[in-house]
This record gives sequence, structure tokens and C-alpha cells, in this order.
Amino acid sequence: MPELTINYREEARALLKADAEKILRLIKVQIDNLTMPQCPLYEEVLDTQMFGLSREIDFAIRLNLIKESEGKALLENLEKELNILHEKAQKSS
Repeated sequence: MPELTINYREEARALLKADAEKILRLIKVQIDNLTMPQCPLYEEVLDTQMFGLSREIDFAIRLNLIKESEGKALLENLEKELNILHEKAQKSS
């Protein structure tokens, strides 16, 4: 049984990281297609996607598949990367 638990934990981490990367790609596509970061659609997509990811992380924490610190780190890393994209978009406009 412990081996099975380890596999679930690894899979949970991989899925959460993949979802974070998907959000980053989605926002990059929006920026690349001239949807400005001040645009309500941009804000709506970002807020909705980030909320969904945070709920996934909370669920994984409650199932004891990841530690709370791992979930926070994943969100913080994504937010940093999104801020970098946002700053680049501001400089190029």
C-alpha cells in the first residue's frame, strides 16, 4: 500500500504542475495575441484559472497527497512567472 500512495503523490504533483504550466501558456497566448493585461477578459481568465488551481491544490492537500508548503510554493512560482509575463507585456506596449 505505501508504494501505491507514493505513486498517487507523484501523480498529484505532476498533474498540479501540468495545470500550472497550462495556465501560464494560456496567459502567454492571450498576451501574444494583444489581449492587454488590463483587459477584463484577461483578468477574468486569470482569476478563474488561478482559483481553479488553488481549489485543486487544496483538494490534494486534504487528501494528504501534497504538503501545504508544496501547494503554496506551486502557486507562488506561477504568480512570479505570470508577473514576469505581465511586466514584459507592459514594456512592449
